[in-house]
Amino acid sequence: MKHALSRGAKALIAGLRFAAGAMLAASVAINFANIIGRYFLSVSLSWAEETMLFLTIGCVFLGAGPVGWAGRHIRMDVMVSLLPPRGRKAFDIFSDLVTIATCLALAIFAWPVMTMLNELDQRSQSANIPLVIPQAALPLGLLLMALLIAVRLFVQGARQDDLVSPPEDVT
Repeated sequence: MKHALSRGAKALIAGLRFAAGAMLAASVAINFANIIGRYFLSVSLSWAEETMLFLTIGCVFLGAGPVGWAGRHIRMDVMVSLLPPRGRKAFDIFSDLVTIATCLALAIFAWPVMTMLNELDQRSQSANIPLVIPQAALPLGLLLMALLIAVRLFVQGARQDDLVSPPEDVT
């Protein structure tokens, strides 16, 4: 079962990395097209700024899952690094559980906002994009991050990285 979960997580991570990369590439392409249009053709894309912002939001939140899987999310570990290995391992597990709980809480709190935006059919001003789409990136990304951290804890246990040596690539 652990092997199947690990394979599923790695496939999900590959998909999330591809989606985040595609969103980043699309944002760069839109920016490039807008620059060419503005400076060489005297025409700018009115929807470019909003679309690039929404693509960046999607890129960040869909990229959070692979970051959580690798245990590379931001954390204050100055004091933790002073703990003995057993204490560090216990704190790492506690930290992952708190991260999972926080991701779940934020996803739950985002749900009413998404529902309201969908019911009212709120749209962005220039690009006319339904605001529920970029808003959905937040709970989706956080739920995927919580899921991947939980799977990592189940499959691998606590983080195995050492503060002195570079962590190994888990994908």
